[in-house]
Amino acid sequence: MAARRAGAARRGGAARVGDVADLRLADAGQARIDWAERDMPVLRAIRERFARERPLAGLRLGACMHVTTETANLVRTLKAGGARVALCASNPLSTQDDAAAALVRHHGIPVFARRGEDTATFYRHLHAVLDTKPTMTFDDGADLVSTIHRERTDLVPELLASLEETTTGVLRLRAMAKDGALRIPVIAVNDADTKHLFDNRYGTGQSTLDGIIRATNGLIAGRTVVVAGYGWCGRGFAMRARGMGAHVVVTEVDAVKAIEAVMDGFQVMPMDRAAAAGDFFCTLTGDIDVLARRHFERMKDGAILSNSGHFDVEIDLKTLEKMAKRVDRDLRPLVDGYRMRDGRTIYVLGQGRLVNLACAEGHPASVMDMSFAAQALAAEWAATRRHRLAPTVHRVPEAIDRTVATLKLRSMGVRIDRLTPAQEKYLASWKEGT
Repeated sequence: MAARRAGAARRGGAARVGDVADLRLADAGQARIDWAERDMPVLRAIRERFARERPLAGLRLGACMHVTTETANLVRTLKAGGARVALCASNPLSTQDDAAAALVRHHGIPVFARRGEDTATFYRHLHAVLDTKPTMTFDDGADLVSTIHRERTDLVPELLASLEETTTGVLRLRAMAKDGALRIPVIAVNDADTKHLFDNRYGTGQSTLDGIIRATNGLIAGRTVVVAGYGWCGRGFAMRARGMGAHVVVTEVDAVKAIEAVMDGFQVMPMDRAAAAGDFFCTLTGDIDVLARRHFERMKDGAILSNSGHFDVEIDLKTLEKMAKRVDRDLRPLVDGYRMRDGRTIYVLGQGRLVNLACAEGHPASVMDMSFAAQALAAEWAATRRHRLAPTVHRVPEAIDRTVATLKLRSMGVRIDRLTPAQEKYLASWKEGT
């Protein structure tokens, strides 16, 4: 552990500035952060209020998230609220080096993130953030929380809460809570309606397809796209692929989600069968070995594999590499070809990591506006309940969802109806009926 924690946070004043690839990228990064902010009016309104009210004053916030222009605008908002913030990357291939440089140079926020960092650097950066002794953490996959529980239990007494943004992270944290292992309160930001109904469906749907097309320049129309998992992310990607003219096949293990996919007009079949039919594959399940040896053996020459689940475990790349007689790296940027012994080639995008961030720019700012607005307001809510939240997984209060949705509609110029007093009374009464 000592070796992991050595480095950026231990070198003189490095903890104050972090560890980024190139500070000369800062101006270009700031221009892109400003561009993203154009489509983030809800978060901007919250930042303006935070700057006046300073609801996070005195807090130390440690964040392990995708270091993108959209995240930069969230971090700016948290700092405007009075918090001291330190940020590291939640995925080695999702960091935008120019955005990281801009946060350091133009906003004075320590960032520990370099695109393509190796595993040792990833953990060194994670510990550098934990060395700031955060009183609240922000996670994108539960890496901070799990590390705190395994190696940095000294931080537990001062932690007010952690906010988790991903489906994968929430699953891990609920498992910890069920086992009685969770020692701090966690707010499941991922489960907020203004997050999973929009970010997961429309954000992941569009950005995943964007990543596949950017990486391959392949035509989607007329091709068979296999979607592994029909949760909100899978729904969104399947919808977008069909919109581009693909023949979409869905694989599932959940009978309810499978029948929903059938009724949404998609073919549903086991992966063992889909493996022989697919031209493009994308895993969106959060589980391991969704694509494994028996599937690789059935795939056609030229099959293209990608993943849009949080961790790089959904495609069994170790087995695929053992099966291949050679691997041709970077045939195009972040496109690897696995030449099989029978002459077939199977292509993998983004090293099996999040294809929308490894091969594209992640979710559009407009949808992240809602997710990060919910994140900022949930942090404020947790800060006002210091030491009063139980060490379990909490839902985002419904009032926060309604606030975010109302502000988003207002920014879009959309108006909706309001219940009359008589309608409210009717809905609240059990005495009136037919």
